[in-house]
Amino acid sequence: MNIEAELINSGIKSIAGVDEAGRGPCAGPLVVAAVILKDPFAKELSEVRDSKELSDGKREELYEVIKEQSLSYSIIDISIAELDELGLHKSNLEGMRRAVNALKTIPEYVLTDGYAIEGLAIPNLAVWKGDQVAISISAASILAKVYRDREMVKLDQQYPGYGLAKHKGYITASHSKALAELGVSEIHRKSFANIRELLK
Repeated sequence: MNIEAELINSGIKSIAGVDEAGRGPCAGPLVVAAVILKDPFAKELSEVRDSKELSDGKREELYEVIKEQSLSYSIIDISIAELDELGLHKSNLEGMRRAVNALKTIPEYVLTDGYAIEGLAIPNLAVWKGDQVAISISAASILAKVYRDREMVKLDQQYPGYGLAKHKGYITASHSKALAELGVSEIHRKSFANIRELLK
């Protein structure tokens, strides 16, 4: 049985899914989303799955569907400065706490992808490969991914030459080449090994 179905059958109705986008890139923010779906098993959400399994177009389409089908949702940016100060893991946990606390409806239970949220008063469970097995987490992964991709397109206009709109800040050959030619910008994560090396 699906974990959300088990929770609902046990009497828990308000379940928040939480996931992030942007752990791996060396540029741009970390984005964390939380969402409480009105009905996780609504037919409108039948195509929702891990954002990595979907095309850009399908993610954009489902982004709007998820917002319409949500009781409440929130999307949180973790800045480059905070990422560099706290480190990736602590920033991710802080982003998850903020995303849950920013929900207009307080959930009865929280499901996260991979990491439990330390210090959260609400009961929460870290689900292994959660974005593949819990629709609430999958929905959060789509919200976070689409929002972050849109932000990277905007940053590409502000910091031309790096190809941010295409690779979204990940460490690709073209991104590394641009970094070698243009140098490190203020939106690059100084705590990442490849960026630290360039700054030596």
